[in-house]
Amino acid sequence: MSSDDRPGPLIGAGRTADVYAIGERRVLRRYRNGDSAEREAGVMTYLAQAGFPVPRVYDASGPDLVMERLGGRDMLADLSRRPWLVRQHAYTLARLHDRLHAITAPSSLQTRFGPGDRMLHLGLHPGNVMLTAAGPVVVDWANVAAGAPAADVAMAWLIIATSEVDTPPLLMRPAISTIRAVLLRRFRALVRDDPGPEMARVARARMADPKVRPAEAQRLQAIADQASRRTSAP
Repeated sequence: MSSDDRPGPLIGAGRTADVYAIGERRVLRRYRNGDSAEREAGVMTYLAQAGFPVPRVYDASGPDLVMERLGGRDMLADLSRRPWLVRQHAYTLARLHDRLHAITAPSSLQTRFGPGDRMLHLGLHPGNVMLTAAGPVVVDWANVAAGAPAADVAMAWLIIATSEVDTPPLLMRPAISTIRAVLLRRFRALVRDDPGPEMARVARARMADPKVRPAEAQRLQAIADQASRRTSAP
């Protein structure tokens, strides 16, 4: 499929890719920068075989990934509509991390944040968890790597803690800080691996991401400095 083709209406857009509908059962996820989607497709197939909930992959070529169209909405959108489920969603997010980190990464996968052979999503936050009738499904595997689970937990915690929420519902804006605080506290308490030792290193790595906004980078810097002081204290 040509990168100029639009197979259907645009139904989603993230910081790196756009998602187009292909009928009722499939979507096309297309990287804007031309990166290849083939590695991501291979990892998703590997994870599906291991029993981890990912969308079914149909095809991958160049920047295009054709995969299953999921019903439902993502966890972040659900929190904006049903904030009273924040503790339940924190539990679901923690269990997804634990399940993923129980899977051995393929030897071909690049290692990040030091030694380790576990699967890391490096973006497993509420915006990348689709809540479907069949259960939660994890999407957006562009940053997948091998490594130690604590780094993956730290990345998720940092994204939740520092990312700006685009156009939240008007009635939800006063409650965003409270919901975020409860989600962060419960997720960290429930997930198996402690992100503390990796917090400073992962925060600095995220700051180097060109997609991170200036205000987000400032928050990450503050967290990295605080984590460094904590680990260096006698």
